[in-house]
Amino acid sequence: MRKIILFLSFVWLLGISPARAQFETTRDSIVQLFGVVMTADSLVGIPAVSIQVKGQNRGTLTNSQGVFSIVVLKGDEVEFTHVSYQSKLVRIPLNLVGNQYSVVQLMVADTVYLPATIIKPRPTPEQFARDLVNNAMPDDQYEIARKNMSEAKRRAWLQSTPGDGGEATRMQLNKIANRAVYQGQTPPMNIFNPAAWGEFIQAWKRGDFKRKQ
Repeated sequence: MRKIILFLSFVWLLGISPARAQFETTRDSIVQLFGVVMTADSLVGIPAVSIQVKGQNRGTLTNSQGVFSIVVLKGDEVEFTHVSYQSKLVRIPLNLVGNQYSVVQLMVADTVYLPATIIKPRPTPEQFARDLVNNAMPDDQYEIARKNMSEAKRRAWLQSTPGDGGEATRMQLNKIANRAVYQGQTPPMNIFNPAAWGEFIQAWKRGDFKRKQ
């Protein structure tokens, strides 16, 4: 029995040693990268600098004083980018001792070239009036609202817009109530209802049953 226990203990130690070694390796490779990003000429903190780990969807931004902090791995490449400055690339050393790495990243202002602007002479009054009359002006918000409230559009919406949840619930409850009222007897038929015939004649006169073009 003692030999079996010793054998099982030996097997358990063999199985846990690689896992423990892998855990220690992973923990040792994690690095807390922190520091400040500043201008190279005046040493002023740069806010809103994008700090991205290359090849991964991880990153952060500097605060209003240019300070940042992010967790990376040894050997990672970290890119510093800003719309007004030249990009910088920092590589975390593989042989780094410890789990913290601080940097003071200086960035140089970059020149942004805007597209060319073409300056044309002012049109003559006759040309301006002709273009104003011939060009179709887009509808403003008031005109769009007026067209949306036209009778033809409201009729089209009335026939195509489905009922909402409250309306569907009321219709279902009305059906349940009607079935409960006439349970055990034959419900009345609207073909013998004079009011229903009156509504049918009025709808027929209005042309509600005409085929829509």
